[in-house]
Amino acid sequence: MSTKTRKRFMTIVSSILIVSALVGCSGNAGKSGSENTGGTNVSGAGENAYKEKYEPPVTISAVWGVDPALTFREGETIENNVATKWALDTLGIQINSLWSVTDTNGAFATKLRLAMSSGQQMPDVVTLGNNEKLLAQDLIDSGMFQDAGALFDKYAGETWKKAMELDSGVWNSYIRDGKRMGIPVLDYAYNSDYLLWIRQDWLDKLNVKAPTTIAELETVMDAFKNNNPQGLKPDQVLPLSIGFKTSMNTWMGDPSWIFGAYGAMPAQWNLAADGALEYGSINEGMKPGLLKLKEWRDKGYIPKEAALWDENKTAEPAVAGTAGIIPGPYWMSGWPLLDTVKNAEGAVWKPYPIPTGEDGTAMRHGTHFVNGVTLINKDMKNPEALFTYQNYLFDNLADPQEGSPFQYGVFEGYDYALDADGNPLYLTDVPGGAITAPLRYFLVRDGARIPDAQFKALLSLAGGNEATTYREKEVISQYGPETALAATVILQQEDISKKDMFVGPPTATMKSRMDYLKKIEAQTFNEIIYGAKPADAFDAFVKTWKSSGGDDMTKEVNEWYSTVK
Repeated sequence: MSTKTRKRFMTIVSSILIVSALVGCSGNAGKSGSENTGGTNVSGAGENAYKEKYEPPVTISAVWGVDPALTFREGETIENNVATKWALDTLGIQINSLWSVTDTNGAFATKLRLAMSSGQQMPDVVTLGNNEKLLAQDLIDSGMFQDAGALFDKYAGETWKKAMELDSGVWNSYIRDGKRMGIPVLDYAYNSDYLLWIRQDWLDKLNVKAPTTIAELETVMDAFKNNNPQGLKPDQVLPLSIGFKTSMNTWMGDPSWIFGAYGAMPAQWNLAADGALEYGSINEGMKPGLLKLKEWRDKGYIPKEAALWDENKTAEPAVAGTAGIIPGPYWMSGWPLLDTVKNAEGAVWKPYPIPTGEDGTAMRHGTHFVNGVTLINKDMKNPEALFTYQNYLFDNLADPQEGSPFQYGVFEGYDYALDADGNPLYLTDVPGGAITAPLRYFLVRDGARIPDAQFKALLSLAGGNEATTYREKEVISQYGPETALAATVILQQEDISKKDMFVGPPTATMKSRMDYLKKIEAQTFNEIIYGAKPADAFDAFVKTWKSSGGDDMTKEVNEWYSTVK
């Protein structure tokens, strides 16, 4: 998941779509770590290599790309902070930072690539995000990093292993010759599986029901525009706020579900009827979808400048109170939609399922449970120490239960504080102000996440249960009022989510031709939507795409797929 700022509520990481939640860790940084973490001592070469705490301490070297928005308490840095002290005091692990860089304009990837090519010391452990996938592949190909899967099988605790088993495909991006060369960084499930957020107050005032089909959606959009219950003139209303500057398949303001109604899912590799992988943007269902977008643009249902709107731009009219519908993830009622009421009194957003086409077809982009990868240096002296570190976090931080040493937050005095009666305080109530993302101090992105933990909490709340665990209390306090309902809506259509089936390293043709192929794809689609070319331009595009490297790329993708399916 690249970083997406969610104001007070959340931070999303990486190019795709990701939610950053505050997760629990203890203020008891000085504890000995003698609690049973669930990890099993496994014999290494000679005597027992795995320890729950190392005495004397062992060292893990690391490098850091620091988000410029990340904050620290006075006197602390990414190299020396509450989390590095926690690792030493609790686990006997000394974090040795080789270097750090403020990660703007890809500075971290550039510095790490330079270190690799110039023969500088490489870290024992490095974690990269989804937006750094190409660099991860290059690091693996350098031969500097070892078979992480073998170490995982040997040293990972049961909690971590069970979390990884929720989707066996999470390893596929980093398999080389049958070896799992990187450990996937797990993320929450369904983070970017979108639904429709609709102005419920507008529906109620118009006395119309929410749309379940594309045809019903058009009726609602027309009413929003031409009989607006807020009193807006037609040229002031945007019935459906979408944009496709970045892609036809993105994380907010996404139009790909429109093509899904015609059986196509653009900008990703999908499983075709013959069992092979097909690039979605050349599927025949794209043509009627493009014509539908042209029709909606001509009628003013979508932005006239949709081809120039990125994800954040699509949120602006929704927050301003002039948009009636916006596609997006389940967490959007917290950010950005919670602010709509400031600009439109009485505004209420409600989540609804993706509408179907005439034959009942619906499709949307599905989210992988992965937000990056952790690589382990082949020369690391104590590779099992990483598993001591992560086993502890998976057992205690990923889904802390009542009574856990991590039940209130990550670090006391950072993302939470305790009042005189021992009750937790958050946000502005924390003395000195809360540090909202101490999870980013850990070696691995966001510490540890169990993919289904957040949805389990949301579904429990949606079922009317009282919040008892940290995760349940967190989603109430940190997410919007309709988040639990939205989770149930997502699961109503779980079967329509289509994940990108190609997650392997870039193929040879991708490296040489993908930029050109994406360019002609965007140009053709925009020309059809804007009326500069007829619908038949799509057929000409498909022929050009195939002959300009697309067929070769498809062959390479399916050769990879045959090794993992």
